[in-house]
Amino acid sequence: MTPVIALVGRPNVGKSTLFNRLTRSRDALVADFAGLTRDRQYGEGQAEDHNFIVIDTGGITGMEEGIDLRMSEQSLQAIDEADITLLMVDAREGLVFGDEQLVDYLRKNTKPFSLVVNKTDGLDPDIALADFHRLGCNQIYAIAASHGRGVNKLIEQVLLPFPAQVEPEITGESGIKIAIAGRPNVGKSTLVNRMLGEERVIVYDHPGTTRDSVYIPFERRGKPYTLIDTAGIRKRGKTKETVEKFSVVKSLQSIKGSDVVILIINAREGIVEQDLHLLGYVLESGRALILAVNKWDGMDEYAKEEVKKSIQRRLVFIDFAKIHFISALHGTGVGDLYGSVEKAYASASKKLSTNQLTLLLERITASHAPPVINGRRIKLRYAHPGGSNPPLIVIHGKQTNKVPAHYLRYLEKNFRKYLKLEGTPVRIELVSDDNPFVKGEEDKSYRQIARKRSLQKSREMSSKTGSGKAGNSRPRKKTT
Repeated sequence: MTPVIALVGRPNVGKSTLFNRLTRSRDALVADFAGLTRDRQYGEGQAEDHNFIVIDTGGITGMEEGIDLRMSEQSLQAIDEADITLLMVDAREGLVFGDEQLVDYLRKNTKPFSLVVNKTDGLDPDIALADFHRLGCNQIYAIAASHGRGVNKLIEQVLLPFPAQVEPEITGESGIKIAIAGRPNVGKSTLVNRMLGEERVIVYDHPGTTRDSVYIPFERRGKPYTLIDTAGIRKRGKTKETVEKFSVVKSLQSIKGSDVVILIINAREGIVEQDLHLLGYVLESGRALILAVNKWDGMDEYAKEEVKKSIQRRLVFIDFAKIHFISALHGTGVGDLYGSVEKAYASASKKLSTNQLTLLLERITASHAPPVINGRRIKLRYAHPGGSNPPLIVIHGKQTNKVPAHYLRYLEKNFRKYLKLEGTPVRIELVSDDNPFVKGEEDKSYRQIARKRSLQKSREMSSKTGSGKAGNSRPRKKTT
């Protein structure tokens, strides 16, 4: 069994820094800002013959209210899940009342815990630990998480009671990675909790509650999935806090690293400009897409019809995406999302063959031939697969650089139609078969090119013959 380590403590004591150090990643946001981490963040680490799971939590002060209360609940739940609890304190601040409260709570809990005194860089370890000895903890460790000092010794000691793993367990994210994206306060975290069936992430009636991208592996009906709860993305002009800017970057990275994106739109606000910007980024990244119109409950029929008309009018360019009208709060229509996710992922990762694509290309061009450019029709000869997720179709031909945008859209739509691809964009790459070593032949016919090459070859042969004769004869004298 893989041991689980929970990192708990007051805000800004270095939990996320230690989390990144143990997992050898930058999954957790780190900044000199109290209360940055809010949701539980899971990561994997390895130390010699041990694999372990680390849980990063939000800070606990004991005086929580509002959103801070939700954060503390997440931290306490992590303690219940963990096999080992590392209580982190700040050596530079010394012992404070919040640390004593946490020690009292952990003592009432039957699970073992160790006291970790962080930020001891530049300090005498004995002096740094002196103030914390009165807590009566048996195991006290001095570390500097930002520099890695004492971290290896800490992990080795806390993992001693657990048997070594001869063969490392293959853990990590599995199944379809589903990113939940949208503007702030559209119901992303509510949808994540509804899909999981538990209060896994913090839900609060305030924009910007989620600050980090939270990866949550789970199973549903025997199938593995990984949900990614992302931070809400606002307009660039409204993103003023440095922390929020980092959150947006993490959200965009999570979208790009996912398999399927569920983009949430607030039905009561309709489609706004920021929804279109975010939609454009999803399309640019090539991810499979599902549109979820949230907060559908309680709306009258007239308002629902207006929202549907607006979607049909403004989102005509994503006709491949399945649209679901849901209520994340009450669970209406949430279960139907899984079927669309499966279809979208299957379409995005579908294996295609050269023969299949070439036959389809002939069928598509026979129905609507490519346009004529400068008196010559564009010729598309054959097609072959170039990749998946999203499906990439490479088409070879003549004058492919002159294919207009409207005909390219025609090709994409028909390939998607005949291949029965749902929920995923199709990318087409055009390759010209013109001889790259011959310049100026792009606009010439085959007969003209053949004639030019024949003449060029004749000149070369005559030149060789002439040079041979000249070598055996004397040079002519100039006549006056």
